[in-house]
Amino acid sequence: MNTTPEPHHDRETLPRHLGIIMDGNGRWAQQRGMERIEGHARGMEVARTIVTYLARRHIPYVTLYAFSTENWNRDAAEVAFLNLALKSYLEEEMPIMMENNIRFRAIGTIDRFSSELVRLIREAEERSASNTGTTLVLAISYGGQQEVVDSVRNIGNKLLQGHMKLEDISIQTLLEHCYFPELGECDYIVRTSGEMRLSNFLTFQSAYSELYFTPTLWPDFTETEMAAALEDFTRRTRRFGK
Repeated sequence: MNTTPEPHHDRETLPRHLGIIMDGNGRWAQQRGMERIEGHARGMEVARTIVTYLARRHIPYVTLYAFSTENWNRDAAEVAFLNLALKSYLEEEMPIMMENNIRFRAIGTIDRFSSELVRLIREAEERSASNTGTTLVLAISYGGQQEVVDSVRNIGNKLLQGHMKLEDISIQTLLEHCYFPELGECDYIVRTSGEMRLSNFLTFQSAYSELYFTPTLWPDFTETEMAAALEDFTRRTRRFGK
C-alpha cells in the first residue's frame, strides 16, 4: 500500500534516467547479527517497493546496480545466493511488473550466469517488451569500464568492416554502442549506505549525473526517502560542466 504522499511535479523536472546503487545489504545484516544473505533478501524486498513507487512517479528509466563484475570475487556461498536471489526476483516480480506496466531489461555480461537464469532474463525482457511505463534496467554482472571497452570493440569492428568512418565517431556514437543505447545519459544517481563513490556504475553515462548520497543502508531505504531524493533533484540547477 502506498503510504507516501506523491508531490506533484512536472515530469520534465524529474530525472528521465535514474540510477540507484543499492548499497549496504551486508552491513545491515551484520549489524543485526544476521548472515549477509539475509540482508540481500531484505534488499530485494526494498527494490520491489522502490521500483513500484518510481513507476507511480512515472520515471521513464530506472537502473538498479544489482550485481557488479567485482561481486563475482565474493565468498562462493554469497555469490551462489545472489544468483538464486536474482532468479527468485525475476520469477516473483514478473506479475508485479506486468501489473504496473513496467518494461524489464538487463545489462551486463549476462552470459556469465547459468543458462537457466539467462533464459529467465530473456523471457522477462520479451514478456514485458510491449509495456509502456517505467523501464526497469537491472545492471547484473555489470561493470561500467567493461561496457566502455565492449562499446569501443563494437565500433572498432564496424571500422574494420568499412561500415563506419573514423570521423563519424562521437560521444553519441559511444552511447549508441553501449549495452542498452536507449538509456542515454544518466541524469541522477542515488547511492545508499554513506559511501560516496560510483563504484564502476554507468561510467560513461554518468559524466554529468547529479549525485545524491544518503547514510541510510539499502534495506532501510523507504519510499519517503526516495521521494526526498527526487524532491532534491527538482531543486538543482544542472550546468553540464558549463
